[in-house]
Amino acid sequence: MTKALFMQQRLKKGETYSGLMLGEDGGADYHLFILPGDAAGAPWEKQMAWAKSIGGDLPTRREQRVLFANAKKHFKPEWYWSKEQRADDSGNAWVQNFGSGYQHYDLKTFQGRARAVRRDYI
Repeated sequence: MTKALFMQQRLKKGETYSGLMLGEDGGADYHLFILPGDAAGAPWEKQMAWAKSIGGDLPTRREQRVLFANAKKHFKPEWYWSKEQRADDSGNAWVQNFGSGYQHYDLKTFQGRARAVRRDYI
């Protein structure tokens, strides 16, 4: 399939193609798309609800690394929420800075930005 045909068939209006995500076996698993819109700073739960309300989801930490590598220009150089909570402390969730690429966790009350993504499984 050519890139143009792929884009015609899979890319929805206003979305940005971000890359192919590989599965645990190293094979192609799904395509990642950024949905249109950017949510200003808000706590984690509100950003999770916002992403769902527009038909998407917050990205995982792994997906955020791909977004930083492939689509950094679509983000402000600020902290963005991931969908992942800290495993040993449910009061925290992971964030990524799209200026530096650095990831860490913060209290869910932190006023982080958000971009929603869509996954198109192969």
